Amino acid sequence: MAMMAKMRNLAPVFIITVGVLFVLFMIISDSNVMEVFGARTNNVGSVNGENISYVEFNKFFEQQMQARKDQLGRDLEDTEMDQVREQSWEAIVTQKLIADQIDKMGITVSDDEVREVILGNDPPEFLKQNFIDSTGNFNRALYDQAIQDPRNREPIVQAEEYVRQTKLSEKLQSMITASITVSESELKRKFIDQNITMEAVYALVDINKMPDAEFNVSEDELKDYYNKNLDKYVIKPQRRLKYVVFQTVPSADDSGNVLQGLENVVTNLKKDTSGFQSYVEIYSTEPYSKDTLSIQDFGSEASNLVQAASPGTVIGPVASPQGYAVYNFIGKVPSSETMVKVSHILINQFGSDEKNLEKANEIFNLINSGADFSKIALEYSADPGSAQRGGDLGWFGKGAMVPEFEKASFSGKVGELQKPVKTNYGYHLLKVTGKTSDKYVVEKIVNPVKISASTRDALYNAAKDFEYLADKNDFESEAELMQYQVQETPPFVEESYSIPGIGVNNNLLKFAFDGSLNDISPVHKISSGYVVAKISEIIKEGAQEFEKIKEQIKPAVIKEKKIQKAAGIAEDIAKKINGNISNASKLSNFVTVDSTGSFSGLGSIRNIGKDYAFIAKAQELEMNKVSAPFKGNRGYFIIQVLKRTPFDQSSYEMQKDVIRQTILQEKKSSFFSQWLINIKKEADITDNRYMFYGY
Repeated sequence: MAMMAKMRNLAPVFIITVGVLFVLFMIISDSNVMEVFGARTNNVGSVNGENISYVEFNKFFEQQMQARKDQLGRDLEDTEMDQVREQSWEAIVTQKLIADQIDKMGITVSDDEVREVILGNDPPEFLKQNFIDSTGNFNRALYDQAIQDPRNREPIVQAEEYVRQTKLSEKLQSMITASITVSESELKRKFIDQNITMEAVYALVDINKMPDAEFNVSEDELKDYYNKNLDKYVIKPQRRLKYVVFQTVPSADDSGNVLQGLENVVTNLKKDTSGFQSYVEIYSTEPYSKDTLSIQDFGSEASNLVQAASPGTVIGPVASPQGYAVYNFIGKVPSSETMVKVSHILINQFGSDEKNLEKANEIFNLINSGADFSKIALEYSADPGSAQRGGDLGWFGKGAMVPEFEKASFSGKVGELQKPVKTNYGYHLLKVTGKTSDKYVVEKIVNPVKISASTRDALYNAAKDFEYLADKNDFESEAELMQYQVQETPPFVEESYSIPGIGVNNNLLKFAFDGSLNDISPVHKISSGYVVAKISEIIKEGAQEFEKIKEQIKPAVIKEKKIQKAAGIAEDIAKKINGNISNASKLSNFVTVDSTGSFSGLGSIRNIGKDYAFIAKAQELEMNKVSAPFKGNRGYFIIQVLKRTPFDQSSYEMQKDVIRQTILQEKKSSFFSQWLINIKKEADITDNRYMFYGY
């Protein structure tokens, strides 16, 4: 009876687990649910003519979003929701492409194959995990009972279909990768890379030691290199966009609403005797805690108030790092950590160290004569962030600033202007405005300021209005009239993952390459808000003009000349060192002689890095023999291998099957991934999500 009770308790978990795993397949099979009820079909896109309905897509998206929420233990930010929506789209497109290929190849999975997986000696892990007992063992009897329980009929059907889809995908991958093999030479190379270590000494004729100025390059040499390497300078079709971003950030009204809400909370709190904790539990977005905070953990306004407060004082609402907060101040406790509050004026903009110091001393005297520090900071400080706050840097502890600035901050007297302090940033006129070793015990109600639906709608409407006016009149002039900042992307290709400066948006990317010069885009949603773009330049495929890129070619020609020179120097050195590499250091200023320490084919070589030519030579070179010069990443090497682990044939025979499977799996995975990429490129994919989500 106890086992039956446990089985019944496990049944809901069993159902939930299988249901989550199966949701993708279920929503695809339910994609025509709207037609069943005779309603209008709303499609967010299609793959090779097969529609993806809004219901289908949104159902999967909601499932994935809930899974991410459960994983993080919190609601998702807008940018995270956009990521999940994009991943959901890619998952559905990929699944439909795979299903299409399975159908074309006539791949099937029989009921017997499915039953063999579920009822076999080793059931799938997603089913087994619900039947692990307290000792960590799989309870087969309980599993079999659950399989036979009529109440589990629905999840079993889902599990069977999930197994079927998995087997179909496995068969597809097997067919696609059937021709992939692993050669004996690949096995040995992998074994050697994993098991053989070496030590060597080397002489490097380093091209990085050769000054560019020593190499003259003629126009004819540049043209010759250009003509021989024309393929390097052929560019794909590219586009450039001008764009205006409408950032989805909270408005003043959003901020004011949060502030007003907390002011009401404080009003009620002062009339209520139920205690601060009860208000935290009702009104705070963060759980109740009693915190001991450093002064720098408060915002600027709160830090001033908490220092002057007496125990039992309610502070706020005030701006905090989390939004707005109300603090219940409980008391101070001493600390060994000292914090200081400092204001400064940075001078580094007058051309030379001497002139900067002269100006800093002039300002020092001006302030000492009665000039207002805050006004002088706003006028002269080269640190724009703090200048807007009258030079205020806020509170900080040791380790936060460069040593010279820190020393002056912690040794200075409060309220005293110090003489100019020099750091790498320039000269600082520094005044300590506060110092404390206290910490503050508080309870707090925290409300973040988030963008409201009305603010988001207003921003979207503003973007739509601009889209209309820019299309009707002129993009740049309308932006100037409405005081919107116009930005421009660098050129980008159609294969770009994201548009520079804008981010990932497949529909905007498609617009850029389907549209004509000066076309105005619809409003598209991006991670930071909404964007309206104009195609500002169309760059056609072809070789770049020599005159435009000859300065870019010059470093490549110089490098070739350096390599030629290095080869000649290395050949000369090889003849003169008499089998002793250490002699090479005396023969050229461009030579470095060093030892590698121990390295393998998988690792990096000390002072060299990952150099495959060096590794290959060290693996094949006869022990203690000095090599002929050979080309590496940084020039020409001459090496001598001093130690090398011997090749262990018996160990190789023991490991080769495992190595074969590893290499085979890597090759198959890579091949199948590339196959999927190619299938996706060739597919007719329509993405209309922007019609539903403002993409």
